[in-house]
Amino acid sequence: MKKTQILFIFSCLLILGCSNTKKLADTGDADKGWKKLFNGHDINDWFVKINHHLVGENYGNTFRVQDGMIRISYDQYGDFNDQFGHLYYKTPFSHYKLRFEYRFVGKLQKGAPDYTLLNSGVMFHSQDPRTMLKDQDWPISIEMQLLGGLGDGKSRPTGNMCSPGTDVVYKGSVSPDHCINSTSKTYDGEQWVKGELIVQGNKLITHIINGDTVLQYSRPTIGGGIAHGYNPKYKQDGTLLSSGFVALQSEGQPVDFRNIEIKQLPDAER
Repeated sequence: MKKTQILFIFSCLLILGCSNTKKLADTGDADKGWKKLFNGHDINDWFVKINHHLVGENYGNTFRVQDGMIRISYDQYGDFNDQFGHLYYKTPFSHYKLRFEYRFVGKLQKGAPDYTLLNSGVMFHSQDPRTMLKDQDWPISIEMQLLGGLGDGKSRPTGNMCSPGTDVVYKGSVSPDHCINSTSKTYDGEQWVKGELIVQGNKLITHIINGDTVLQYSRPTIGGGIAHGYNPKYKQDGTLLSSGFVALQSEGQPVDFRNIEIKQLPDAER
């Protein structure tokens, strides 16, 4: 074999090796900076607020840890009685990526509204639960709404946006709708689904389901209706929301969450 051919082959192998090394490095970089919000063992870094109860009271052991999951259950309830609840991480966030997995299990609790069937959510930019009144149903916040398919062959997207006590700008104008549907597929049964949020303060917010971008909007702002029983001091309409608490929702449908992680974005991405 000629010397020039040997040099050519060696150069190709060297370039290929460098390329593969770069890919591995890129993959490693993508996994850097993530922090577990749920340690898989307990919810000591989280606290509870359930409608009709004071903050910190985990009525009926609604939020519990089992087999490395946060399980939202109602087996110690009687009638649901509008006891909408949320489990909040202990500190607020502003610019970040949040990723998690969820699945719906079991049956809707007796007395829960029909619309909460296979329905849960992740709240963000939420008010501090310690500012919520005993009989406040939902926090003033933005919700990444999670829905399961009803098994009837009809579309029921997940990763939607709902706005208790808030407004957002969608397609260039303030949305008149409390909820905006995403473009996601429908996920039936008790399968795990991966969700991700990219939150850039009061700017762009992106919803991702199983790797697909399914919804984007901007300018989350206090306003609108839906939330009830709040202290008016904490609902100053027109105030842009650039940070807040993250919470998992209980609305009467059993649901499991796992692998809840956050990555705060550097200043360059703000």
